Amino acid sequence: MHRFDYSFLHNGMLPAGLLNITADIYTLRVMALNRKEQYMDVYTELAAIAKVQSVKSSNEIEGIVTTDERINEIVNGNSAPLNHNEQEIAGYRDALAQVHTGYADMDLRESDILRLHAIMMNIAGYAFAGKYKADDNDIIEEDKYGRRRVRFHPTSAADTPGEMEQLVLAYQEARDNPNINQLLLIPCVVLDFLCIHPFRDGNGRISRLLSLLLLYRNGFDAGKYISFEEQINNRKGNYYDALKQSSDGWHDNQNDYSAFIMEFLTTVYMCYKELDKRFAVVGNRKVTKQARVEATILNSLTPVSKADIIKILPDVSATTVEAVLGQMVRDGSIRKIGSGRGTRYIKN
Repeated sequence: MHRFDYSFLHNGMLPAGLLNITADIYTLRVMALNRKEQYMDVYTELAAIAKVQSVKSSNEIEGIVTTDERINEIVNGNSAPLNHNEQEIAGYRDALAQVHTGYADMDLRESDILRLHAIMMNIAGYAFAGKYKADDNDIIEEDKYGRRRVRFHPTSAADTPGEMEQLVLAYQEARDNPNINQLLLIPCVVLDFLCIHPFRDGNGRISRLLSLLLLYRNGFDAGKYISFEEQINNRKGNYYDALKQSSDGWHDNQNDYSAFIMEFLTTVYMCYKELDKRFAVVGNRKVTKQARVEATILNSLTPVSKADIIKILPDVSATTVEAVLGQMVRDGSIRKIGSGRGTRYIKN
């Protein structure tokens, strides 16, 4: 049986890379908090966009998909789900909303974990919603030829309640230790949750909800404005490689958490870096949408396309981007390279 013990986070023997990226995240967090006080309207727009991206990406990772148009309609409450996939998507929407609005009153408690699972699974009508697995489950992976193999044997159904209790107690002990950095603790807890795999279905999605919950409770809320789940989806191969590395030897307490901690922190870092890009400014100019478009181009060392800018600034309309680009070309601050779909822009 796995022994849940996070005291190694206190021994000062962690790789320098983990400590460096942790310091970078803290620096970016300070910048983000200062900006939020000034530009709450921008943050509100970003939160609405990120919510849609989070619901889409977390389900997409599990192969649960629908059209972008339907995702928007479901997330924004304008349409009831039309099929099973959309019921699953609506369930994640509701569970994510619970984390976003109620994280201050929640924690890594079994009651909260089970309630999140119930919320996520109820719309799809699963009888096992909000209940630990009744049968053993294996994590299966499939190679490019379609051949399947067992990648990991999670905790047995019989041992799951006991291990979940131990996970929660170990987390609470480490959480209350002032010498343990919470940003390093959270990915260890998430990895252990995934290795237990306590539910018949929905473990990956619940792990992402718990990641956000614990990050929010510790003051790291970039994932509310830049989709944490989308960043994982963008780096899905790296994520699963790190999960595999850090779960090897887990049952015998021989696993090394470092790879998963680094991948988790990289995801958090990318959220903060993407948030920072949304506020690219020149000098002390007011952060208008026009100024942000201008600064995005002027601060880029390589040519960027209109599509690149729209991706960096999803709350700015394509019409606004086009208008700013046209004006900047006319006034000579940037020049256009290529034509048609290959058009790029670069600072003069």
